[in-house]
Amino acid sequence: MKSLQKLSRFKLTLLVLAIGLAIFPFVSDSRTALIMLTQIFIFAVFAMSYDILLGYTGIVSFGHAMFFGIGAYTVAICLKMFGSTMPAFFVAIVLTLIFTGVVSYLVGILTLRLKSHFFAMLTLAVSSLFLVTAEKWRSLTMGNDGFTFVVPELFRDRVSFYLIALVLLVGTYIFLDRFTQSPMGKVLQAIRENEPRVESLGFKVMHYKVIANVVAGMVAGLAGILYAMSLRFVNTAVLSVELSLDVLLITIIGGVGTLFGSVVGAAIIELARHGLMDLAKVHWIFERWVILFGIIFILVVMFFPKGIVGTTKHWWDKRQYKKKEKLKKEMEAGAVKDTFS
Repeated sequence: MKSLQKLSRFKLTLLVLAIGLAIFPFVSDSRTALIMLTQIFIFAVFAMSYDILLGYTGIVSFGHAMFFGIGAYTVAICLKMFGSTMPAFFVAIVLTLIFTGVVSYLVGILTLRLKSHFFAMLTLAVSSLFLVTAEKWRSLTMGNDGFTFVVPELFRDRVSFYLIALVLLVGTYIFLDRFTQSPMGKVLQAIRENEPRVESLGFKVMHYKVIANVVAGMVAGLAGILYAMSLRFVNTAVLSVELSLDVLLITIIGGVGTLFGSVVGAAIIELARHGLMDLAKVHWIFERWVILFGIIFILVVMFFPKGIVGTTKHWWDKRQYKKKEKLKKEMEAGAVKDTFS
């Protein structure tokens, strides 16, 4: 009962936070804050998709940016070829879901039989193959130079785009939360904890892993669509290994296996990045902001080994456990006292 009450309080807090974020653009005229929050929402969705693999299934992938890049290139090419209309945008969404679904299924079938670092290296190789293809197919992608495109009128207004990104974030969180709480999600978490045991119970582990890979890939593709729309430009950077490492960093800092941790991690990464870059104007030493960024990451890992949200949850559960034990001892002491009185 108490756990349900705690869960309800957490969801109520998330609801209040979502309402506050929805109201924000109407009470603040800061264009910089609006753009930054939009980027946080997009990368939070991307990180949540990766958390399905790493946090809930125990799969480490170095090629997750491949699906992000597919979404970005699909929407850019569709809007460039068919014009900046809403029908072209919806066609891009459908094609992205199809492409990412097919690619993630094929990659999953071919690679998920491998274990740990072997799988991670193979996903890196497949992602590199997509990167090289995008670099060489200049007639379609313009290679490293990339290309700009015009977005539909609805997405040109920063407030409208901000609200669309927020809706995608909330919708993705609700969907993935239900997915992880479903029987399938429970099996995925069991695979993460003890794969041989799950297999011995008769579950087809490979099938569950492939489903997790497909869901993660499709969600990452949707995040890639909004990322390209926010920049109105796309190049091969959306397929880079650095992007896969960024999403891994966000997931670890926020908390592996906690969907809300992806939101927290994305916020910390984006705010730290912008804050350190702005400090470069104050003193020359801050021009090497990447070094300072690395120090922040090391400190977070040292003091929050399970991520910000994961460690906070662990501390809270530990505190509640101590309270229960103390109350139990007091009740036992009172019962003994009543017996002898």
